[in-house]
Amino acid sequence: MSVLFMFPGQGSQQIGMGKEFYNSYPEAKAVFQEVDESLGEKLSDLIFNGDLEKLTLTENVQPALMTVSIAALRALEKEQGKKINELADFVVGHSLGEYSALCAVDSLSISDTAKILRARGQFMQEASPIGQGAIAVVLGLDMILVDEVCRRASNLTEMCQVANDNCPGQIVISGHTPAIERALELAKKEGAKRAMILPVSVPVHSALMQPAKEKMIEFMQNISLQKPLLPFISNYSANTEEDPEVIKKHLLEQLTQPVRFTECISEAVDHGVEHAYEFGSGRVLCGLAGRIGRDIACHPLNIPSDIEGFIQG
Repeated sequence: MSVLFMFPGQGSQQIGMGKEFYNSYPEAKAVFQEVDESLGEKLSDLIFNGDLEKLTLTENVQPALMTVSIAALRALEKEQGKKINELADFVVGHSLGEYSALCAVDSLSISDTAKILRARGQFMQEASPIGQGAIAVVLGLDMILVDEVCRRASNLTEMCQVANDNCPGQIVISGHTPAIERALELAKKEGAKRAMILPVSVPVHSALMQPAKEKMIEFMQNISLQKPLLPFISNYSANTEEDPEVIKKHLLEQLTQPVRFTECISEAVDHGVEHAYEFGSGRVLCGLAGRIGRDIACHPLNIPSDIEGFIQG
């Protein structure tokens, strides 16, 4: 039996996330403290006691979700008395969750990951002024049809594209706001069960993120990735990757290219994964993975009591 550890992206955040791990495990508390020191501010205070709107700002939510994910992992490792490479066989993340996954398998340090995600969030917001771009979800259409809808809705000055292939029947699109609006009307005509703009100001995983990608290329020049302790399933390639240079290239490409989560989970299934665990906040990835690999048993690890249900292969 193979085990997959999953790390969520934006949308899973909530005030108070990770606090029980912080209070119950010195190892988890140390993660929050290291992130606070790395960023030179009390991000932990914002996570535990702050305003949700401020937490949801992309420059805050990206390092915040990573912090909670790694804190949950450290608690599990403490309870099991084993490192991640003795507990799982593969790791995957969703968008920013890729950085959490790489931190989990010692490819990146906690400090570097926090700094990268803070910069990534800032660069992404700067790349597209508020109101210029949008993202939307289309339910009930397949990937090929949504891709065709995006092409028809785009023109020489306004574009949109598939941003996330989350699971069968749930596709997220991203791009210029007028193009997104046209795509939603076309999707409805094609029989979409639902097609609506999401409350996210940054058109993630689209060509509009090219300025952010260029800044990230420069920022990452002095960041060294180590070979991960476990095979890492890349959002960009939907394949298992272990070469640090290839992984770094894929992280940068991911900014302007789709998150191929359906294919990532299919890759895990092909490698014999039967149990998947979502670390941090929420159970978004458990819901998606359960729809993709119907034979995978998915378990959230959001609070300490969830650890009791951990199954070792």
